[in-house]
Amino acid sequence: MTALARELSAQGAIDVREAFIKASFVPAKKRGRKIGKTKRGKGTKIMAVADRNGLPVSVCAESATPHEMTLAISTFLQMVVPDAPQNLIGDNAYDSDRLDTELRFYGIEVIAPHRRNQRNSTQDGRRLKRYRRRWKIERLFASLQNFRRLVVRYERHAENFLGMLQLAASLIPLRHL
Repeated sequence: MTALARELSAQGAIDVREAFIKASFVPAKKRGRKIGKTKRGKGTKIMAVADRNGLPVSVCAESATPHEMTLAISTFLQMVVPDAPQNLIGDNAYDSDRLDTELRFYGIEVIAPHRRNQRNSTQDGRRLKRYRRRWKIERLFASLQNFRRLVVRYERHAENFLGMLQLAASLIPLRHL
C-alpha cells in the first residue's frame, strides 16, 4: 500500500492537503482480538483517512468499544504518505479540544461541526464549508462495503481481517492508475 501511494503521489493523484476521517462499525460473528461490545452488538471499528480525491491513505481496524476520537491519532500515524494534511475534516464525533491540541502539534487543523453541548465556538463558518465535501469519505466506505469479507467480520484473527482491509484499500486506488 505504501509503494502504491508513493506511485500515485508521484503522478499527482494523491493530494493530502485536505484529508477526511471516518469510522464504521462491522459486526463480528466469532470471538477474537479487536472485537468489542457496543449497543449494536460485538464488532470491530474500521477507521480510515482519505485524501482530497477520496483515495484511502490510512486504514486500520480496532475494537468497537473505544470512541472514534481516541482512535483518530493512531489512524493518523499509520498514513502511508509522508506529508501531513493541513486540514482534517470529520463529523461532530471529532469535535474535541484534546484532539485539536494533539493534532496542532503536527500542524493539522481539525474541521468538525460543533456538538450540541459545546459551549465555546472555535469553528469559523467559512472553514466549516469544507465539511460539504465529506461525501468523498462516504464514497470510500461505500466502495469498501462492496468487498464481501469486510461487511461482516468472519475471521477470528485480527491480522487476517486487517490484511483483507488493506487489500481492499489498495484495490480502490488501482482503478485510478
